[in-house]
Amino acid sequence: MTTPGLPLWVTVPGTLLLVAGGLLAMIGALGLVRLRDFPSRMHAPTIGTTLGSGCVLVTSMLVSSAMLGRPVAHELLITLFVVVTAPITAMLLMRAAVYRDAIRKRSRR
Repeated sequence: MTTPGLPLWVTVPGTLLLVAGGLLAMIGALGLVRLRDFPSRMHAPTIGTTLGSGCVLVTSMLVSSAMLGRPVAHELLITLFVVVTAPITAMLLMRAAVYRDAIRKRSRR
């Protein structure tokens, strides 16, 4: 008994996107650990999270569409929320850090 596999037009891009998503997430994690200051540490994971999860969600959309035989687009909503919320969160954290540093500088005078 054999089960039909995914077509090649889904397998190859899906594999490449999953590898790219994993590499981007790993680069973001390494940036979080290795970079020195807070703004740099915030930049690497935000890009890694946004692009890495985008690659994984596009792969999920391709594979789901191929398996069901119809377009599956609910991953687009997930992608939209991730792409919108990750940079906004990073921006708010950066503003809080700038505000904190400004207060520290004032208190030192």
